[in-house]
Amino acid sequence: MVATKFTDSTQLMVADTPPRVGRNRINDPDEKVTARFASGTLARIKAALSDKEPQSEFIRQAVERELARREKK
Repeated sequence: MVATKFTDSTQLMVADTPPRVGRNRINDPDEKVTARFASGTLARIKAALSDKEPQSEFIRQAVERELARREKK
C-alpha cells in the first residue's frame, strides 16, 4: 500500500514495503575472495559460458564441484 501526502505543490509518496529492491543476496559479504588466474583463463571461461550465464555463477559451480570431489576422498 502507498500513502500519499500533499504539501504545497509537492506530492510525497511513502511505501510500506521494505526499501530493499532487486535480487536476493546469494552470498555472505564476509565470504568474498579475490582470485588470480593464469593468463588466458578468463577468456576460456567466457568462451565456455552458455547464453547469458554469469561468469561468477560458472566459477561458483566449478568450485562447488571440486569441493564435492575432494571431500569424497
